[in-house]
Amino acid sequence: MDTEEELKSEFNTDPSGQTVRPKEGWQVYSSAQDADGRCICTVVAPEQSLCSRDAKGRQLRQLLEKVQNMSQSIEVLNLRTQRDFQYIMKMESQIKGLRSKFRQIETEKKTLVNRNFQTSGTRFGAWMTDPLASLKNNRVWYMDSYTNNKIVKEFKSVSDFVSGVESRTYNLPFKWAGTNHVVYNGSLYYNKMQSNILVRYKSAGIRRLPQRLSLHLGGFSDIDLMADEIGLWVVYATNQNAGNIVISQINPDTLQILQTWNTEYSKRNAGESFMICGTLYITNSHLTGAKVYYAYSTKTSTYEYTDIPFHNQYFHMSMLDYNARDRALYGWNNGHQVLFNVTLFHIIKTEDDS
Repeated sequence: MDTEEELKSEFNTDPSGQTVRPKEGWQVYSSAQDADGRCICTVVAPEQSLCSRDAKGRQLRQLLEKVQNMSQSIEVLNLRTQRDFQYIMKMESQIKGLRSKFRQIETEKKTLVNRNFQTSGTRFGAWMTDPLASLKNNRVWYMDSYTNNKIVKEFKSVSDFVSGVESRTYNLPFKWAGTNHVVYNGSLYYNKMQSNILVRYKSAGIRRLPQRLSLHLGGFSDIDLMADEIGLWVVYATNQNAGNIVISQINPDTLQILQTWNTEYSKRNAGESFMICGTLYITNSHLTGAKVYYAYSTKTSTYEYTDIPFHNQYFHMSMLDYNARDRALYGWNNGHQVLFNVTLFHIIKTEDDS
């Protein structure tokens, strides 16, 4: 039976062909008539009550539920796709930034490995600027020799330092020992010669370390002073720590020790060292071919061995001092005052890393 015959079978018709009423179980949804009022088209469907009892009706409902579930799944998938797309776009932007930074580093590496400002002084010495000074304040402090000296020269700028134009000379009350001194917030901090006393020199006078430290006299300095983004640090060795390096953060005003970390790295095996963002970096030698070999993080109290080549152009490095304002390492390289640019990278953590 074709479709037209099926529809006709569901209605009672009179001899004229007009529809009287649909058979039981069917209901009329709409119809159309010609100009004479005769029905030419009628739309019918099974009654709702019949569908609810019919097996085909159950299949239709199940199919509808599946379609609804698929629609919900598509919506969820669409939201995830949009989020993943945004994440990819963000990562692409970060990767472009890193590529640009790498190109900049490669350019700087080719054009400027280190800057040699002048050749003066003895084999040992120190020069530095104040990391907390304003950008307009570029005064340079110059301390020649390893020990048995207490004359500090001041220069108003790096250009004056290169030209040898002194602006002022300080005669310290005590001779210093070592080469890792530091100027921090207008004060000079240094180790008094032949002692374990830390001295803060300012126009207001002298401050001493409240307690005396029993030091293991290894390396070139009894007490090394350092400054970074976090604050002021003292690096030394003690007999209690078996001659290994000890790190202490100190209060710049009172010189009181705030916190101490004991490392397992022998001071006798250390070359030069410097602090960056709370991490102590140590080279394995003072000589040509030295590397940044060891790093100790005070944030996590953990260490790692590194393998970072270090350019030692003039054979012997006796001083390295990190300046957080300039993002540079000030070095004393066998009588040459040198400056190394430092590039800091920000580690980007994703949701998977957290």
